[in-house]
Amino acid sequence: QVQLVESGGNLVQAGGSLRLSCAASGRIFRLNIMRWYRQAPEKQRELVAAISRDGIIDYANSVKGRFTISRDNAKNRVFLQMNSLKPEDTAVYYCSGEVASDVGGTWNDYWGPGTQVIVSS
Repeated sequence: QVQLVESGGNLVQAGGSLRLSCAASGRIFRLNIMRWYRQAPEKQRELVAAISRDGIIDYANSVKGRFTISRDNAKNRVFLQMNSLKPEDTAVYYCSGEVASDVGGTWNDYWGPGTQVIVSS
């Protein structure tokens, strides 16, 4: 089994910064694309940022220039540095990862339970 656990969520004032971390553990042969999603109250979950194993990155337009995704392949971790936070960034942030548990195995998506970010105005 594979587990993803997010950390770093907090209450912060507008203009402030937070760094989210996501640690993947368990039966992991290879960790492929890692993604951060968020879901605000009464809104659909949206993709915030994604990073491939080789470092190819994509961001939602709403966070470009403010958020930075990175990863540590040796430690199976992904990070989200969030700067210049706005009240509209308030959401539960989820980490997901594409995992192969064996050589030649299929890829499966795993999700963490989420971490709450609240940005006050």
